[in-house]
Amino acid sequence: MSIVITPEKKQPKLKSPVLIEGLPGIGGVGKLAADFLVEELGAVAVATITSKRFPPVVFVNDKSLIDLPEIKLMYANAAGKDFLFLTGDIQPADEESTYDFCEELLNLLAREKAGLIITLGGIGLIDEPKKPRLFCTGNTKAAVQRITAETVCKDVHGVVGPILGVTGLLMGLAKHHCLDAVCLLAETYAHPAYLGTPGAKELIKALNAQFSLGINEKAIEEKLKGVEEETAKKAEEVQEAISSAKMQKVMSRETSYIG
Repeated sequence: MSIVITPEKKQPKLKSPVLIEGLPGIGGVGKLAADFLVEELGAVAVATITSKRFPPVVFVNDKSLIDLPEIKLMYANAAGKDFLFLTGDIQPADEESTYDFCEELLNLLAREKAGLIITLGGIGLIDEPKKPRLFCTGNTKAAVQRITAETVCKDVHGVVGPILGVTGLLMGLAKHHCLDAVCLLAETYAHPAYLGTPGAKELIKALNAQFSLGINEKAIEEKLKGVEEETAKKAEEVQEAISSAKMQKVMSRETSYIG
């Protein structure tokens, strides 16, 4: 099989779990929001998803060793409700593998009688939004009406274009499995180097209100500020490395004429 889901030995007994998907996308808003909730709610891994059709890349971990790409399914119980979080550093590499990935995941969610699927994504703007707005669409009107957070706009026609990747397809295919699914989209700056922490913050606040998670807003601010600072530091290190490499190249050209 092209998609392999490997469960952990210890499995929770799930009751109508809510799946929240936060894989990489525009501005990283969905991933930032999902990763924050995973950490804040103390979620634990229940399955690892791997595939030979994931992008051909490895990641250097905090031990300075490499990891193959994988996607994790994490579990947490909060406010009396079971949550599953789909997180990772990649999405499937092409159209066919995205379909296969979503179908495998939806088969699992159907078996677990998932209560709701929420995918998270960004709406790319040509300018950085001062206060990102949130929008919601879904696979049925009833599913969309289940989102009650006041900050979410449900009139999306003409505002929201095609929703790509797992974020869109998981929601679309869920209907074939008789599963309610919605997508929460936050406005963000479309520049590839931009980290969409403002949009991620709005997503977290909306989910916090939707499910009465009791997350302190100050904790959201502090955590995302830390992420911004860490990212800025890494970007500065990368820029310094690029500048150093350019300088070495210039010097090597200059010295090559000597002798």
